[in-house]
Amino acid sequence: MNLDEVIKWMLDNLEKDGCLYQEDVVDFLVKNDQMDLLKENAEGNLVLKLSVNSAFKKKTEHNVVWVKPDRYWRYRVPEDELGREAQG
Repeated sequence: MNLDEVIKWMLDNLEKDGCLYQEDVVDFLVKNDQMDLLKENAEGNLVLKLSVNSAFKKKTEHNVVWVKPDRYWRYRVPEDELGREAQG
């Protein structure tokens, strides 16, 4: 599985569910033995490497926002401010 296939899986799941939790992506990568796309953060949790985040952002920059407190992506709504991060 390459990075493009992972991004396609992420896009498919976002479209299907309307949101995509980082935890679900991490679980998918672990189950599919794609540990090279993950890193350990300061708290000891597995998170996506910058290469995954960057590739996903490139595909979704204008229509998807990141909800930082709950660590998920969702489609942009008219009430969202400019930028990648949203409130909920």
